[in-house]
Amino acid sequence: MLVDAHCHLGDAAFDRDRDAVLVRARAAGVGHVVVIGGTVEESERATALARGGPGLSATAGVHPHEARSWSPEAASRLKALLALPEVVAVGETGLDYHYDHSPRHAQRRAFEAQLALGAELGKPVVVHAREADDDVAAMLATARAAVVLHSFSSGPQVFAAGMGIGAYFSFSGMITFRNWGAAVALTDYPPDRLLVETDAPYLAPVPHRGMRNEPAFVREVAVALARMRGEALDTLGQRTTENAHRLFGSRVASTL
Repeated sequence: MLVDAHCHLGDAAFDRDRDAVLVRARAAGVGHVVVIGGTVEESERATALARGGPGLSATAGVHPHEARSWSPEAASRLKALLALPEVVAVGETGLDYHYDHSPRHAQRRAFEAQLALGAELGKPVVVHAREADDDVAAMLATARAAVVLHSFSSGPQVFAAGMGIGAYFSFSGMITFRNWGAAVALTDYPPDRLLVETDAPYLAPVPHRGMRNEPAFVREVAVALARMRGEALDTLGQRTTENAHRLFGSRVASTL
Protein backbone atom coordinates (compact mmCIF):
# COMPACT_ATOMS: atom_id res chain seq x y z
CA MET A 1 0.00 0.00 0.00
CA LEU A 2 1.16 3.52 -0.77
CA VAL A 3 2.53 5.96 1.81
CA ASP A 4 1.55 9.62 1.52
CA ALA A 5 4.86 11.01 2.77
CA HIS A 6 3.68 14.60 3.26
CA CYS A 7 0.13 15.67 4.10
CA HIS A 8 -1.22 18.60 6.15
CA LEU A 9 -4.06 16.49 7.52
CA GLY A 10 -4.38 18.74 10.55
CA ASP A 11 -5.37 21.67 8.32
CA ALA A 12 -8.79 23.18 8.91
CA ALA A 13 -9.72 22.17 5.36
CA PHE A 14 -10.22 18.64 6.72
CA ASP A 15 -12.09 19.50 9.90
CA ARG A 16 -15.53 18.58 8.56
CA ASP A 17 -14.71 15.21 6.99
CA ARG A 18 -11.28 14.02 8.18
CA ASP A 19 -12.53 10.50 8.97
CA ALA A 20 -14.14 10.16 5.55
CA VAL A 21 -10.93 11.40 3.91
CA LEU A 22 -9.02 8.56 5.56
CA VAL A 23 -11.65 6.02 4.52
CA ARG A 24 -11.24 7.17 0.90
CA ALA A 25 -7.47 7.00 1.25
CA ARG A 26 -7.64 3.40 2.42
CA ALA A 27 -9.98 2.53 -0.45
CA ALA A 28 -7.50 4.07 -2.92
CA GLY A 29 -4.68 1.87 -1.64
CA VAL A 30 -3.05 4.28 0.79
CA GLY A 31 -1.80 2.52 3.90
CA HIS A 32 -0.09 5.30 5.82
CA VAL A 33 -0.10 9.09 5.96
CA VAL A 34 2.66 11.28 7.40
CA VAL A 35 0.95 14.32 8.94
CA ILE A 36 3.08 17.47 8.72
CA GLY A 37 3.61 20.18 11.30
CA GLY A 38 4.59 23.67 10.15
CA THR A 39 4.36 25.49 13.49
CA VAL A 40 4.61 24.29 17.07
CA GLU A 41 0.82 24.34 17.34
CA GLU A 42 0.34 22.48 14.04
CA SER A 43 2.93 19.95 15.18
CA GLU A 44 0.95 19.36 18.36
CA ARG A 45 -2.22 18.83 16.30
CA ALA A 46 -0.39 16.45 13.97
CA THR A 47 0.88 14.51 16.96
CA ALA A 48 -2.61 14.24 18.42
CA LEU A 49 -3.93 12.88 15.13
CA ALA A 50 -1.11 10.34 14.90
CA ARG A 51 -1.76 9.25 18.46
CA GLY A 52 -5.41 8.64 17.60
CA GLY A 53 -4.91 5.43 15.68
CA PRO A 54 -2.81 3.34 13.28
CA GLY A 55 -1.87 4.47 9.82
CA LEU A 56 -0.80 7.99 10.82
CA SER A 57 2.55 9.43 11.85
CA ALA A 58 3.47 13.04 12.58
CA THR A 59 6.31 15.47 12.07
CA ALA A 60 7.22 18.46 14.25
CA GLY A 61 8.81 21.60 12.90
CA VAL A 62 8.63 25.25 11.91
CA HIS A 63 8.02 26.08 8.24
CA PRO A 64 10.16 28.81 6.64
CA HIS A 65 7.05 31.00 6.36
CA GLU A 66 6.89 30.92 10.18
CA ALA A 67 10.64 31.10 10.83
CA ARG A 68 10.37 34.50 12.52
CA SER A 69 8.69 32.63 15.40
CA TRP A 70 11.75 30.42 16.05
CA SER A 71 12.89 30.70 19.66
CA PRO A 72 14.45 28.62 22.44
CA GLU A 73 10.91 27.91 23.66
CA ALA A 74 9.84 26.67 20.22
CA ALA A 75 12.92 24.47 20.03
CA SER A 76 12.18 23.00 23.46
CA ARG A 77 8.55 22.25 22.61
CA LEU A 78 9.51 20.61 19.32
CA LYS A 79 12.18 18.54 21.03
CA ALA A 80 9.59 17.23 23.49
CA LEU A 81 7.30 16.24 20.62
CA LEU A 82 10.13 14.59 18.73
CA ALA A 83 10.78 12.34 21.71
CA LEU A 84 7.40 10.67 21.08
CA PRO A 85 7.30 7.49 18.98
CA GLU A 86 4.48 8.77 16.77
CA VAL A 87 6.60 11.77 15.67
CA VAL A 88 8.90 10.41 12.99
CA ALA A 89 10.62 13.49 11.54
CA VAL A 90 11.65 17.12 12.03
CA GLY A 91 9.95 19.69 9.85
CA GLU A 92 8.61 20.98 7.66
CA THR A 93 11.56 23.36 7.61
CA GLY A 94 13.73 24.87 4.89
CA LEU A 95 13.95 28.07 2.89
CA ASP A 96 11.35 29.92 0.79
CA TYR A 97 12.65 33.01 -0.98
CA HIS A 98 9.60 33.21 -3.26
CA TYR A 99 7.21 34.56 -0.63
CA ASP A 100 9.72 35.72 2.00
CA HIS A 101 7.02 35.64 4.69
CA SER A 102 9.88 35.55 7.21
CA PRO A 103 13.20 37.38 6.80
CA ARG A 104 15.81 35.27 5.05
CA HIS A 105 18.23 35.40 7.97
CA ALA A 106 15.46 34.08 10.24
CA GLN A 107 14.71 31.29 7.76
CA ARG A 108 18.35 30.23 7.66
CA ARG A 109 18.62 30.31 11.46
CA ALA A 110 15.52 28.13 11.94
CA PHE A 111 16.55 25.74 9.16
CA GLU A 112 20.05 25.31 10.56
CA ALA A 113 18.67 24.70 14.05
CA GLN A 114 16.22 22.06 12.81
CA LEU A 115 18.88 20.27 10.77
CA ALA A 116 20.93 20.13 13.98
CA LEU A 117 17.91 18.87 15.92
CA GLY A 118 17.41 16.05 13.44
CA ALA A 119 21.06 15.05 13.73
CA GLU A 120 20.91 15.17 17.53
CA LEU A 121 17.76 13.05 17.77
CA GLY A 122 18.47 10.71 14.88
CA LYS A 123 15.31 11.69 13.02
CA PRO A 124 15.03 12.75 9.36
CA VAL A 125 14.38 16.35 8.39
CA VAL A 126 11.62 17.29 5.92
CA VAL A 127 12.89 20.16 3.76
CA HIS A 128 10.92 22.76 1.81
CA ALA A 129 12.98 24.58 -0.84
CA ARG A 130 11.66 27.30 -3.13
CA GLU A 131 13.77 29.76 -5.11
CA ALA A 132 16.61 29.41 -2.60
CA ASP A 133 18.82 26.89 -4.39
CA ASP A 134 22.19 28.43 -3.49
CA ASP A 135 21.52 28.58 0.23
CA VAL A 136 19.66 25.27 0.42
CA ALA A 137 22.48 23.47 -1.38
CA ALA A 138 25.11 25.06 0.86
CA MET A 139 23.25 24.13 4.04
CA LEU A 140 22.55 20.58 2.88
CA ALA A 141 26.24 20.05 2.20
CA THR A 142 26.98 20.09 5.92
CA ALA A 143 23.78 18.35 7.09
CA ARG A 144 24.35 15.39 9.41
CA ALA A 145 20.71 14.32 9.53
CA ALA A 146 18.81 12.24 7.00
CA VAL A 147 16.92 14.59 4.67
CA VAL A 148 13.82 14.38 2.50
CA LEU A 149 13.39 17.11 -0.10
CA HIS A 150 9.63 17.36 -0.29
CA SER A 151 7.54 18.22 -3.36
CA PHE A 152 10.85 18.37 -5.17
CA SER A 153 11.05 20.89 -7.99
CA SER A 154 14.44 22.52 -7.45
CA GLY A 155 17.25 22.66 -9.98
CA PRO A 156 20.41 20.63 -10.56
CA GLN A 157 22.28 22.38 -7.73
CA VAL A 158 19.91 21.16 -5.01
CA PHE A 159 19.61 17.79 -6.72
CA ALA A 160 23.40 17.39 -6.61
CA ALA A 161 23.53 18.50 -2.97
CA GLY A 162 20.81 16.01 -2.10
CA MET A 163 22.58 13.23 -3.94
CA GLY A 164 25.77 14.09 -2.09
CA ILE A 165 24.18 13.41 1.30
CA GLY A 166 21.93 10.53 0.28
CA ALA A 167 18.73 12.56 0.56
CA TYR A 168 15.30 11.26 -0.35
CA PHE A 169 13.32 13.02 -3.09
CA SER A 170 9.54 13.24 -2.62
CA PHE A 171 7.27 14.09 -5.54
CA SER A 172 3.81 15.64 -5.37
CA GLY A 173 0.97 16.31 -7.79
CA MET A 174 3.12 18.99 -9.40
CA ILE A 175 4.54 16.33 -11.71
CA THR A 176 1.09 15.95 -13.29
CA PHE A 177 0.74 19.65 -14.15
CA ARG A 178 0.88 20.69 -17.78
CA ASN A 179 3.58 23.27 -17.02
CA TRP A 180 5.78 20.83 -15.09
CA GLY A 181 9.34 21.24 -16.31
CA ALA A 182 11.79 18.80 -14.80
CA ALA A 183 15.24 20.33 -14.41
CA VAL A 184 16.55 16.81 -13.80
CA ALA A 185 15.11 13.81 -15.63
CA LEU A 186 12.95 11.71 -13.33
CA THR A 187 14.83 8.64 -14.48
CA ASP A 188 18.00 10.09 -12.89
CA TYR A 189 16.67 9.76 -9.34
CA PRO A 190 17.82 6.61 -7.51
CA PRO A 191 14.90 4.21 -7.03
CA ASP A 192 15.81 3.67 -3.38
CA ARG A 193 15.45 7.42 -2.67
CA LEU A 194 11.99 8.10 -4.11
CA LEU A 195 8.85 9.00 -2.17
CA VAL A 196 5.35 10.11 -3.21
CA GLU A 197 3.21 12.67 -1.42
CA THR A 198 0.16 14.88 -1.79
CA ASP A 199 1.06 18.00 0.24
CA ALA A 200 -2.72 18.03 0.78
CA PRO A 201 -4.82 20.11 0.92
CA TYR A 202 -2.56 21.82 -1.64
CA LEU A 203 -1.33 20.81 -5.12
CA ALA A 204 -4.12 18.46 -6.17
CA PRO A 205 -2.90 16.36 -9.10
CA VAL A 206 -4.54 16.06 -12.50
CA PRO A 207 -7.42 15.12 -12.90
CA HIS A 208 -8.34 16.75 -9.58
CA ARG A 209 -6.88 20.22 -10.26
CA GLY A 210 -8.89 22.94 -8.58
CA MET A 211 -10.18 20.60 -5.89
CA ARG A 212 -9.01 20.20 -2.32
CA ASN A 213 -6.21 17.67 -2.39
CA GLU A 214 -6.42 14.63 -0.12
CA PRO A 215 -4.34 11.51 0.63
CA ALA A 216 -6.30 9.26 -1.76
CA PHE A 217 -4.92 11.32 -4.63
CA VAL A 218 -1.35 10.18 -3.94
CA ARG A 219 -2.20 7.29 -6.23
CA GLU A 220 -2.34 9.74 -9.16
CA VAL A 221 1.15 10.93 -8.24
CA ALA A 222 2.45 7.37 -8.15
CA VAL A 223 0.83 6.61 -11.52
CA ALA A 224 2.47 9.68 -13.10
CA LEU A 225 5.87 9.00 -11.55
CA ALA A 226 5.80 5.37 -12.68
CA ARG A 227 4.87 6.39 -16.22
CA MET A 228 7.59 9.04 -16.42
CA ARG A 229 10.19 6.58 -15.18
CA GLY A 230 8.99 3.78 -17.45
CA GLU A 231 8.17 1.50 -14.51
CA ALA A 232 5.19 -0.58 -13.53
CA LEU A 233 2.96 1.07 -10.94
CA ASP A 234 3.25 -1.94 -8.63
CA THR A 235 7.04 -1.73 -8.73
CA LEU A 236 7.08 2.03 -8.08
CA GLY A 237 4.52 1.71 -5.30
CA GLN A 238 6.41 -1.04 -3.53
CA ARG A 239 9.70 0.85 -3.78
CA THR A 240 8.35 4.13 -2.47
CA THR A 241 6.65 2.36 0.42
CA GLU A 242 9.84 0.50 1.32
CA ASN A 243 11.74 3.78 1.11
CA ALA A 244 9.27 5.46 3.48
CA HIS A 245 9.70 2.60 5.97
CA ARG A 246 13.48 2.94 5.79
CA LEU A 247 13.38 6.70 6.23
CA PHE A 248 10.66 7.14 8.85
CA GLY A 249 10.99 3.85 10.73
CA SER A 250 8.82 0.91 11.66
CA ARG A 251 5.79 3.00 12.64
CA VAL A 252 5.09 3.57 8.94
CA ALA A 253 4.31 -0.14 8.64
CA SER A 254 1.05 0.45 10.55
CA THR A 255 -1.90 0.89 8.21
CA LEU A 256 -5.14 2.84 8.13
